[in-house]
Amino acid sequence: MLSKEKQLEVNKGNLLPLMEEFYTIQGEGFHTGTAAYFIRIGGCDVGCHWCDVKESWNAELHPPTFVDAIVSNAVKYADTVVVTGGEPLMWDMNILTSKLKSFDMKVHIETSGAYPLSGLWDWICLSPKKNKLPDPSVYEVANELKVIIHNRHDFIFAEEQAAKVNDNTILFLQPEWSKKEEMTPLIVDYVMNNPKWRVSLQTHKYLNIP
Repeated sequence: MLSKEKQLEVNKGNLLPLMEEFYTIQGEGFHTGTAAYFIRIGGCDVGCHWCDVKESWNAELHPPTFVDAIVSNAVKYADTVVVTGGEPLMWDMNILTSKLKSFDMKVHIETSGAYPLSGLWDWICLSPKKNKLPDPSVYEVANELKVIIHNRHDFIFAEEQAAKVNDNTILFLQPEWSKKEEMTPLIVDYVMNNPKWRVSLQTHKYLNIP
């Protein structure tokens, strides 16, 4: 249990449950192949059974870390930061993003959108999940929609989600890693028949990088 003082700072967004932070190559979606500093925030209650970072779910396992320390590490490595999780929108992102942008950083988020949007973002990657659908505030401003394809029904879900985002949102279909051999050919065929979509792959896993 956190002390009342620490819990207050978490509620304000001065402290965040930091799981890990690392400099790497973006492996998915629109910015694939570009360098970025990743900040992974603990805590998620969406509960995807195929999640590959289930250790992020319990925020209590990850130490509340002052935003100033997170920012000071990030600015050493890159001019682009990706905030991911877990589900980062469980927490107030305003202080973190404001401080990152004060250093002229480009600030991206990868989110299920399950909570209302907070923070100042240069790029919003919305990856909606059936278990807990996005808040309308995220649909309206998403730059990128990335739907994970685990089975054939997910194509229907993808179209339902695409109907809710703005007209400028770039649309991606990405095979769930454990089903990539089965789903990738289906995604390729789908994109060829529905060219408003693009294919996203987890290229960092093929390259054996974090």
